[in-house]
Amino acid sequence: MPLTIPTDLLPADGRFGSGPSKVRPAQVQALVDHADVLGTSHRQPPVKDLVRRIRTGLAELLHLPDGYEVALGNGGSTAFWDIATLCLVERRAQHASFGEFGAKFATATSRAPFLEPSQVIRAEPGTVAYLEPSDDVDVWATPHNETSTGAMAPVRRPVPRAAAGAAGAGRGSAGTGEGPLLVVDATSGAGALPVDLAETDVYYFAPQKVFAADGGLWLAVLSPDAVARAARIESSGRWVPEFLSLTTALENSRADQTLNTPAVATLVLLADQVEWLLAQGGLDWAVKRSAASAEILYSWAEAREWATPFVADPAERSTVVGTIDLDPSIDAKAVVATLRENGVRDVFPYRKLGRNQLRVGMFPAVEPDDVAALTSSVDWIQNHLR
Repeated sequence: MPLTIPTDLLPADGRFGSGPSKVRPAQVQALVDHADVLGTSHRQPPVKDLVRRIRTGLAELLHLPDGYEVALGNGGSTAFWDIATLCLVERRAQHASFGEFGAKFATATSRAPFLEPSQVIRAEPGTVAYLEPSDDVDVWATPHNETSTGAMAPVRRPVPRAAAGAAGAGRGSAGTGEGPLLVVDATSGAGALPVDLAETDVYYFAPQKVFAADGGLWLAVLSPDAVARAARIESSGRWVPEFLSLTTALENSRADQTLNTPAVATLVLLADQVEWLLAQGGLDWAVKRSAASAEILYSWAEAREWATPFVADPAERSTVVGTIDLDPSIDAKAVVATLRENGVRDVFPYRKLGRNQLRVGMFPAVEPDDVAALTSSVDWIQNHLR
């Protein structure tokens, strides 16, 4: 017989997925309001206006430095790993790998037959790997937030740009004129984690996390150096399919369109979410909102003998994706199933991690009060599953 959690304990909204994430009712209404745009050409003004709103809204939300641009294209972050491999890594990359998604980008560059073997700095899941200064790479790559494990890393260059520029031999050995580029996978962190984009050259993400839209699209903030690198590599004779060309994507983005037909509904959801975040107070508000939810979740776990934050170092605990280990005496699968039967969804751990764990999306659309209600619901289940 399924357990029925008292309704006064349940969250008002039970969606805690780490991606796809909770979509606000107002975003669904935006789809209704834009019904006349759905099913129309993406090269005509109504859809191009959506892309313009997204690009200008993200520029404001993320405080783009002078000269930085927002590009977008089809395929999601998975496609962007191939784009970066083809168009940004000139000879050799260094990767920080501390979860599934950082490892996948490292695999992409390591397998590329036209690149030298990548330097990969690994850390065990639940900890963070940090990039290191090197005169022998032309790209540094790291996740901002590792969605699979709930660990986050600060966004900063391993050495100051001036120091990289002064190391003439290092720049020459890397084969670039810009110095190493810092390429950051921000798929689950962009829009809710603090960042100084002047520290990066490429900050790329997808819309199905903080931005509460559907997947299938990638977005990237590009520095002038990144734009120059892509242009030089793509004109060097390296084979780059048009679909994976960063310069082609940027040319289309400047015209407020994508190379291929996008999912217009995703653009509507994304534009509405970006503008909602700005109306609430922008990045500072979003960072504080997710941090408040994280404080509730981690404090709850630390106060229980049978629950423990998976990421041991508080400074490395993600404020957008929280992972909580449960004592072996408590079956996390049974907890997740009971929650789902009561309308609380998608708090399962990352499948390949294989831990007795809960994973909670705490993006800005999620109410902190709902995170508190989730913890009360888990307490109730723990008392009744025995």
